[in-house]
Amino acid sequence: MDRVFENPKRPTREGRLVSICAIEAIPDGRGAAVTLKEGGEIAVFNVGGQFFATENFCPHRGFPLADARLYGLEVECDLHGWRFDLRTGDCLVEGGCPVEIYQVVVEEGTVKAII
Repeated sequence: MDRVFENPKRPTREGRLVSICAIEAIPDGRGAAVTLKEGGEIAVFNVGGQFFATENFCPHRGFPLADARLYGLEVECDLHGWRFDLRTGDCLVEGGCPVEIYQVVVEEGTVKAII
């Protein structure tokens, strides 16, 4: 299935490292939306102390993924149940399309993403 929702807030890849937040700002098992200076938006998730970043909006209907439920290394869109692998961005629903993922680095207690 093709993207139904074209995410206008998906950051353009520039290969730069962006500071997101302190590691304690996102509790284990939760996600948070992060708005970047240039207006892009990503979702950052804490899974057992490992951090992952994806575009924030589901490609199906645009529901914010930062608000969605985590199931281990998967995030499930609350709107229609599409699940995404946080490591690869792959959609785990047959016919679904993937989300963009961003590499995350933790340095000196700060979560950073390569955008």
